Amino acid sequence: MALLKRSGPKPERDPEGRMPLMEHLRELRNRLLIAIAAVAVGMVIGWIVSGPVWEVLKEPYCSTLQAKQLTGHCSLTYNSIFASFFITLKVSLLVGMVLSSPVWLYQIWAFVTPALYRTEKRYTLTFLALAIPLFAFGAAVSYMIMDTALAFLLSFSLDDTVAAISIDDYLDYVLIMLVIFGVSFELPLLLAFLNVIGVVSHATVAKHRRLVIFLMFVFGAVITPGGDPLSMMALATPMIILFLAAELFMYLREKRQPQSEFAGLSDDEASTLTDDNTPLEEDSGSGR
Repeated sequence: MALLKRSGPKPERDPEGRMPLMEHLRELRNRLLIAIAAVAVGMVIGWIVSGPVWEVLKEPYCSTLQAKQLTGHCSLTYNSIFASFFITLKVSLLVGMVLSSPVWLYQIWAFVTPALYRTEKRYTLTFLALAIPLFAFGAAVSYMIMDTALAFLLSFSLDDTVAAISIDDYLDYVLIMLVIFGVSFELPLLLAFLNVIGVVSHATVAKHRRLVIFLMFVFGAVITPGGDPLSMMALATPMIILFLAAELFMYLREKRQPQSEFAGLSDDEASTLTDDNTPLEEDSGSGR
C-alpha cells in the first residue's frame, strides 16, 4: 500500500479525465473503501432487522407441502454449531448490499465517467437512477415465483421420503435467485448504455434480434437453479420486453441524431471527396 500513497501536492485533474496509472489505482482504492464502508454500515442495519427479513425470505418455502413434513409446521434444519451465526451474517450482507446500493453504484459510476463525454455523462445519471429500480424489480419477480418454482422442484421427491432441507442450502437458493433475476434485468439497460457511448448500434441489434431472444430463453433455462420452466419463463419474458424497450430507445435516439455523410460506408470502402468529377486545381507554383 506504500506505493499508493501520494507524495507532494495533489495534481490538478485533467479536464478529459486522463491521469497516470498510479492515480487511477489510488482512486480505485478510495472508491472501494467507500463502497466497503457503506456495505458495512448496511450490514449493521441488516443484523438488527435480520429476524423480520428472514421471516419474509422463508415464506416461499413455507408455502410448500414439503415444508411441514418433518415437524408438522414449516421447518428447516442446520447441522453446525455456527450455522445460525453465518445464516444471520448472510441475511445481514444481503440487506447491507441492498441498502448501500446507491453508494457503491455511484462509486462505480464516478470511477468510469471521467473517460466519458459530457453528453454521455448526462445519460449515465439517468441509467444510474434506473439501475436500482430494475434490480429491485427483478428481485421482486424472482420472489413472487419462488414458491411455485420450489413446489415444482420438490414435487419430484420419491415416495416415503422426507424433505430435510438445510437453512444454508435454502438461503443460497434464495440469494442466487434474487441476484440472478436482479442482474439479468440490468442487461437491457447496459445495452442501451453501450449504444449511447457508441459501442453498439441499433442496426447491429436489430440484425441479431431473433438470435438474442432465443439466447435469452437459453440463458433463462441454464442460469436459474433447478432449470424449471416457470423460472425460465419468468426470467426470459421480462428480459425480452426490456430488450425490446432498449432497442426502441436506441432506434429513437439514433433517428434524432444527424446522420454523418460517412455513416453508410463500410470500414474498407473509400469515400468521395467531391460531388463531381472536377479535377483538383493544379498547383500554380509547379510550372505546369
